[in-house]
Amino acid sequence: MSERLFVLSQHVMPKLALTRFAGCVAGWKGGSLTTALIRRFIARYNVDMSEAQNSDPASYASFNDFFTRALKPGVRPLADARQVCPVDGAVSQLGAIDNGRIFQAKGRDYSATALLAGDAELAARFADGHFATIYLSPRDYHRIHMPCAGRLLEMTYVPGELYSVNPATARGVDRLFARNERVVCLFEDEQGQPFVMVLVGATIVGSMATVWHGVVNPPRRPALEKWDYRSQDIRLAKGEEMGRFLLGSTVVLLYPAGPLRFNPQWQPASPVRLGEKMAD
Repeated sequence: MSERLFVLSQHVMPKLALTRFAGCVAGWKGGSLTTALIRRFIARYNVDMSEAQNSDPASYASFNDFFTRALKPGVRPLADARQVCPVDGAVSQLGAIDNGRIFQAKGRDYSATALLAGDAELAARFADGHFATIYLSPRDYHRIHMPCAGRLLEMTYVPGELYSVNPATARGVDRLFARNERVVCLFEDEQGQPFVMVLVGATIVGSMATVWHGVVNPPRRPALEKWDYRSQDIRLAKGEEMGRFLLGSTVVLLYPAGPLRFNPQWQPASPVRLGEKMAD
């Protein structure tokens, strides 16, 4: 299928119904049938099970258990850097936020305000800051970790579309990451500076979860919902797990203006791994 036809098909396909069906299949404990599905997935996407804490496909009760599998201790050491990569995946885009606009792909951008569910006051704190967008493919490890130590301030669930978030869709759908369903997590670092991690939903992403809340969706709420955690003093260390995707998606990170310098080896489409240097 051509890239253009693939993108056009997404405008008409029943994305929510497909996502609900995928969620049911992924959570099903089907014994040998589940094991067969997992083995087929490993072969299709060349998943490296040697890094998994549990490398036996037959030991996972459901596809979700396999998909959110833990890694062996020590296989993702943390770099000595101000910011480390929070996931395994590939760089979609990164760079400066230009007067509140975030670059998506050639000829396409979107506003930080739209990404942050219309919160113009919060978006203004990142208006001339920095962003990184990282895409997780089906073969990747799908737990999300902290790029630096941080204190959780608030979380917002934002209802939206369920387009695919792969590179072809990013090139073909306007404002993709600001129109898809997402979970916006606002933190402050040890210097009191804010940063945002946005977990973006997509077609067949059954749910997104955080370590402090559990599964955020489903239910797929019809309206925005916000949780304030300032009084709870929830603190997470650099490299500590903060959430996970049940089926793959994208993470967008926002930082305020300042002397942040991204790893010069990071370029669009570059593969990246959890724990490696992201920025100083």
